[in-house]
Amino acid sequence: MNATIQISTTTKTTHKRNLLAAALVGVLAMSRLATQGLAQETRFDELANLPFAEGRPTKETAQTLRDELLFQRATQTYLWAMPLINTLGMQVGSEKTFGAGYNVLPIWKQRLDAKTLVTTPNSDVLYAMSYVDLGKDGPLVMEAPPMLQGILLDYWQRPIPVDGGKFFGDVGLFGPDRGKGGKFLLLPPRYKGAVPKGYFVYRSGTYNVFIFLRGFYEDPKNLTPAVAHLERTKIYPLNGEAGAKPMKFPDASGVPVNMLPISDGSAFDQLKLLVDREGDNLAGSDWLGMLAAIGIVKGQPFTPDAHTREILDRAAKTGYKTSRVIGFEEEVNGRSFRVFPDRRWLNPLADGTPSNPSGALNLSWINVAGDYLDLDTRIWFFTDYYSVSPGMISKIPGKGAGYMIAFTDGAGTPLSGGGTYRLNLPANIPAANFWSVTLYEAENASGLANGQPFPSVGSRDKPAQNADGSTELYFGPKAPEGKQGNWLATVPGRGYFAILRLYGPTEAAVEKTWKPGDIEKME
Repeated sequence: MNATIQISTTTKTTHKRNLLAAALVGVLAMSRLATQGLAQETRFDELANLPFAEGRPTKETAQTLRDELLFQRATQTYLWAMPLINTLGMQVGSEKTFGAGYNVLPIWKQRLDAKTLVTTPNSDVLYAMSYVDLGKDGPLVMEAPPMLQGILLDYWQRPIPVDGGKFFGDVGLFGPDRGKGGKFLLLPPRYKGAVPKGYFVYRSGTYNVFIFLRGFYEDPKNLTPAVAHLERTKIYPLNGEAGAKPMKFPDASGVPVNMLPISDGSAFDQLKLLVDREGDNLAGSDWLGMLAAIGIVKGQPFTPDAHTREILDRAAKTGYKTSRVIGFEEEVNGRSFRVFPDRRWLNPLADGTPSNPSGALNLSWINVAGDYLDLDTRIWFFTDYYSVSPGMISKIPGKGAGYMIAFTDGAGTPLSGGGTYRLNLPANIPAANFWSVTLYEAENASGLANGQPFPSVGSRDKPAQNADGSTELYFGPKAPEGKQGNWLATVPGRGYFAILRLYGPTEAAVEKTWKPGDIEKME
């Protein structure tokens, strides 16, 4: 009896202490929020109440507001240019490491690991990526072997339209070749020259073009056939294959390379180089005016002094962090990204249907009904992802790919590297080809560096199934006992998010009759 009383008393005391600690944490959190809100309000008040003398700004006021104007314009320009900055980040990192030129096509000849810093890489296919300049080299031809899967995008990462109006961007099964391969002709903006016969003609909106190819394999232990297939690609000028530079296929696997969106002031230097190459192909007069307002004008020197450089650097860092705020939202501009109303899985095109796969938007991120750019959804996409095409989002059962993104657990709490979580995938996962779940760094959307070879597990890894045919996956610092084959490691102190990919989603995925469970935290 006495022991029972002692235990009960200790439990009550501990409970009181826990309640007091929780209350203190709550008070401190509210205090921090109040302090942050007050600091922000004070800053806005300071700007609004800067002194004028005799109706004119003082010297100090004028300088403060000039600096603020530059900072605001640069920050908004960065966010507007997010697709460009995403593309430029990949190009700068790739060409610095692997070389430049229409004939240079780096191939990840092994599955992508965390050494390749790029937004949401897929460890379950092989990648090949190249960056070409039609202004420098003129029209280019890409010869593709049969069954090559790829996308041809301009530097805004808009799928390039194909003559005839039926196809955009896709090469392969969803392209005009229907998977038979052939010669794909890339033409620069406003091209007026003769177009020879025998080509699939893609007319780019920018001189600069992003070529993104994917290699599919059946056996993860034998990638040689997929690599050899990618290496059958040829890129050369229209004016003659004979004099073209020989193709180079550097192996990008396992090479530390930063291809993430540029998040410092050098982003504006890269935008300047792009404006010089593109001019009014890049934007209309309003946004060219905004670029000019921060010193970026085609053909004119861009030589910011040290003070201006400091402001531009802070603007880029602020712009990138702001994009990360937008990138974790579940709803943007009144549109919910939830794939299912009772699940936390997201997709910006979750409202797509078989007859209208992109939903309310087109693949230039224009709200079709309102005829305006859905700027925040575009920012949402390009801070974490890249490349999209009609083929990728196809709702034809068994074709294309389905994507679901989870930033939180079922309670809406962000996924934390220190916690242990469980994900239940019901039986008969609707993927005609394969499925996978991959983890990504919350900080920058690169593959989670978790100490495992790849931050991915999927059907080709043959995880164990439950008696009812469902599959349970586990995420956490340590694998639950006996669950190593169904486990992905996480890192305490580092947040992450997950993407469920269904390659060749079948009818149950298209019609949303199959639903994955939410990621649930285990006690």
